[in-house]
Amino acid sequence: MFGRLTRSHGLLHLIVFIWGWSPILGRAIEAQALQLVWFRIAITIIALLIYSAFIRKSLVTDKKTMAKLIGVGCMVAFHWYLFYNGIKVSNISVTLVGFSTATIFTSLIEPFFYKRKIIVYELLFGGIIFLAIGMIMYDDLSKSQIQVVDKHVNFTLGIVYGAGAAFTASLFTVWNGMLIKKTNSSIITIYELGGGLLFLTLFLLLNGNLNNPGKFFSISGWDYIYLSILAIVGTAFPFIASTNLLKQISPYTITLTNNLETVYGILLAALLFSEHKQLNVLFYSATCIILMVIATNAIVKNYLEKKKVR
Repeated sequence: MFGRLTRSHGLLHLIVFIWGWSPILGRAIEAQALQLVWFRIAITIIALLIYSAFIRKSLVTDKKTMAKLIGVGCMVAFHWYLFYNGIKVSNISVTLVGFSTATIFTSLIEPFFYKRKIIVYELLFGGIIFLAIGMIMYDDLSKSQIQVVDKHVNFTLGIVYGAGAAFTASLFTVWNGMLIKKTNSSIITIYELGGGLLFLTLFLLLNGNLNNPGKFFSISGWDYIYLSILAIVGTAFPFIASTNLLKQISPYTITLTNNLETVYGILLAALLFSEHKQLNVLFYSATCIILMVIATNAIVKNYLEKKKVR
């Protein structure tokens, strides 16, 4: 059992490292957030359908499960839109700090769906994280928009979009944790992404984005390359694998580990886009507080689990 858990946690860390590149690709892709998400989902679905046909994997499921998966898929699409729009209106680092609130949302949502008590220290840690984020937002609001390196970085909007992405991610992670008990991870992924693509397409039709399809589908060659990498390497494999891991690992633990994406993303953004020049000491101080709280939370949980085993 422990060997299986060790392998599962190793796979989880690999997935999170891959996700750490997701915001980097999102920044490199010139397409707008809605275009980015639509193409990401469409390419991922095509890749998964080809793979499923190659291994002769049946994708048949009952109508009730299909309806649930399509509903969750709408949430997944909305999550990605919030995340990448945050990067577009601010930058990678700021959005990832907002996204680090996912642990707190999961600590509140998971007990409700899994019928367990809310853990007091999780709420305490959550309060500290929100205070740290408040420091960044207060600094932003007190200066309106901060202009550095010839660019306006809207800290507040970036954090709001990042936190919104965190909340929606917490919801669909917990829902998938329940769905995986009765449904195969490949079926979950394809139907959810199919639901997300349908939701986005209807939205684009209603708001007029597809009135000029030539403009919407006209993206650069490099964007196609980046989107293909994001869809196949950064979506298809991690989405199926992380959903399957919910059989062995709780949604809270997965969400907690996902906070390493913030570390990877900020380091990569500094290295590749020099984002460290766009940020100040207060931002990094608040980020360190958030990461320290996340690490402390992991240590406490590990201690309590060992104590329970004894």
